[in-house]
Amino acid sequence: MNFLKNKSKTAKLLMLLAAVLLIGIAACAGYLNDYYPADPDAAAVFPGSVQMRVCENGNLVWEPEEAVSGLIFYPGGKVEHTAYVPLMNALASRDILCVLVEMPLRLAVMDMDAAEGIREEFPQIESWYIGGHSLGGSMAASYLSENTAAFAGLILLGSYSTADLSETALSVLSVYGSEDQVLNREKYEQNKRNLPDAFQELVIDGGCHAYFGAYGPQEGDGTPEITNEAQIICSAEAIAAMIRAEETAGP
Repeated sequence: MNFLKNKSKTAKLLMLLAAVLLIGIAACAGYLNDYYPADPDAAAVFPGSVQMRVCENGNLVWEPEEAVSGLIFYPGGKVEHTAYVPLMNALASRDILCVLVEMPLRLAVMDMDAAEGIREEFPQIESWYIGGHSLGGSMAASYLSENTAAFAGLILLGSYSTADLSETALSVLSVYGSEDQVLNREKYEQNKRNLPDAFQELVIDGGCHAYFGAYGPQEGDGTPEITNEAQIICSAEAIAAMIRAEETAGP
């Protein structure tokens, strides 16, 4: 009799564990399927002068003929990577080679090392930069902390670095919008200590968190006071200016 009771208890426990597992899987699937798709008209609204190439792994590449500097870009968390096509178009038109990475499950934390091997595909590029938006920026910074010798600098858009880069000679540009309500300002200020003393900071007046890409409003964000196009152009100009300054300065 005790054997039957124990067997019954075990069966009930296994059924409970299976139910919990199924609920967890369903919740996870729901979370991952709830993402920000790219504006389907974004590419048309922000056309580029350099043709985009789609790689087998889903990465997107812009390769201007005159480019000597390149940027590897990690998209924001739960944002379709094609939402950053307008920003890459703007940078490529300024003669910067751009590689926009497609992340597993749209989360850069799932493949922090996604930049691995990309530089070797473009031997003509003299200086490399890595960056990203929001979670993508933080993951790009973490990858950079293990590969500082391979890069000239870091671009953070509505983001911050939890990795310590303070003792490096990297050029760092940090950009965020004045109306950004998604970026944790307290953590942003705390993590400034992880950047080199000479890092550059740009606050886009009227900008928000979502407008670095083209995917519409983001939950919890502030109300922008400028257009999506204006924020993307401002960001591209700031990034290009930093890179051009480094090219002029030389080694």
